[in-house]
Amino acid sequence: MLRFRANGESNGRTRKPDTSVLYSWPVSHRRWRLFISGAAAAQAYSSSSDPNRRSVGETSLMVSKEEGIVRKPSNHSVDETVNKIKSVLAAKGITLFALIDHSGEAENAGMKMPPTKLLIFGNPKGGTPLMLASPSVALDLPLKILVAEDHQGKVWISYNSAEYLKERHGLPEDLLKNIAIVETLAEKAGE
Repeated sequence: MLRFRANGESNGRTRKPDTSVLYSWPVSHRRWRLFISGAAAAQAYSSSSDPNRRSVGETSLMVSKEEGIVRKPSNHSVDETVNKIKSVLAAKGITLFALIDHSGEAENAGMKMPPTKLLIFGNPKGGTPLMLASPSVALDLPLKILVAEDHQGKVWISYNSAEYLKERHGLPEDLLKNIAIVETLAEKAGE
């Protein structure tokens, strides 16, 4: 058990008393040094003046609004755009795993929001090589397209860019073709 008073003088295993708070931890001196050095590094980072840094508990995260998100306008309603995407997926043999109707679920909960639907789709032949190259890409696969109407009635198609996913997960350039379908889908659905 390591016992000391902050800022106190050493007196063998126990530091001399002063007006600070007494701390007791059953840790070795080596672990204590690691704890102190880690805490000092965290304090130095948390005092950073970076305006994009956000703290969650004791973990600091860098957050950039809409980083990697591509938004394209659609010339159709949300339902028409979703149907166009579904048609292209079927024609290319790509599986639609789920269609989440966020606005419909909001209505079921007694709330109102503009039409908003998320399509989750993919193909194991395309996704598996990506996950073998970088397992963390499974956080972003299967691919997703959000089709949403804004408060002015304009419909938007949103998705993560292939370049963003490449940078985020360190994907090799030659595998980007496996996720490039998302851009083609968005373009065809918005026409």
